[in-house]
This record gives sequence, structure tokens and C-alpha cells, in this order.
Amino acid sequence: MSLSPEALDALLRHHHAFLAFLTPRVGSQEAAREVLQAAFVKGMEQGGSLREEQSAVAWFYRLLRNALVDRHRRGQREVTALESLSHEQPLSTEDASGLEATVCGCVAGLAGTLKPEYAEAVRRVDLEGLSVAAYAEEAGISANNAGVRLHRARKALGQQLVELCGHCCAEGCVDCDCAPPVKNPL
Repeated sequence: MSLSPEALDALLRHHHAFLAFLTPRVGSQEAAREVLQAAFVKGMEQGGSLREEQSAVAWFYRLLRNALVDRHRRGQREVTALESLSHEQPLSTEDASGLEATVCGCVAGLAGTLKPEYAEAVRRVDLEGLSVAAYAEEAGISANNAGVRLHRARKALGQQLVELCGHCCAEGCVDCDCAPPVKNPL
């Protein structure tokens, strides 16, 4: 059920007050407008029981406060993901060639045992050299999401490598003689 015409009218009359409430909390008028627009959409969907002007405005301020909390949480998750990615040092071309010489032949086979989106991330970024940003655009996801996906894919691949190779991967996978990996039937 949607908002009553009276409640909607009350909210529209308070538009500038809502923006004034949001702007210092999100840092810019543009960001405040985005939050307000999303809240109006949510309010249109959820405000069917509101009838009075006063209760509509008070209810909408609660909705805005919840939207601010949600925005803050999303921001914290993005910061955490970016910090995690910033600690990963990119390899120089010298490091990469040395690493390729010592990497176990099992890695390429094990990538196929990962979830399809993880396998694709590892293949495109780690094996084919695509940047995380380019992979994100190609996959239709945010750069943060791509970085998290790649981190999880690498972690899963590392766990599978230890399970398959054990002592071999602990010693750098030089002259690996591990059994070939078996793909999951899923």
C-alpha cells in the first residue's frame, strides 16, 4: 500500500528540511539528494498506514536515520575491502617470471574446481593479467566487489592447493609431482 496523498504532500513540503538534515551527515548535497531519493522510494512503498502530516514527517525522519546507518555500514565494508586490497603488493615483472617458474602445475587445474565466478576471476586477473578494475567492468560488478571476489577465490584456491599438494606447496611447488586435481561434480 502506498502513502496517502496527505502524507505524501507533507513529505514533499519538508523536502528542503530533509536535505538540510542529510547534507552535513553525508558530506555533500549530491549525496544527500541520492539518500533522500532512495528514502522517498522506500517511503512510497512502506508508508501505507500513515494518515497524519505529523506522523508522516516523524516516520520519514526515522526512515532517513536508518538510511544513513545503512549507508555508513556499506561505506565501512567498502573501506575494509579497499584496505585489504591495498595490503596486497603487486608483483613486479621480475617477480612474476620467477613465480611462474615455481608455481605448481596443479593451480590451473584447481581453478576449475572453484565456483564459476571465482574461477573466472582467477583466470582473468591472475592467469591472463587483466586488471581488477577491467575485470569488474567486464563482469558487471563494482571494483570493490571484484576485489573481494578475487580475494575469496585466491583463498579457496590456496586451501585446495594445500589439501592436494600438502608438503609440495609448502616448499614452493618446485618439481611438483602431485596427483592431478579432480573437478567437483557441482
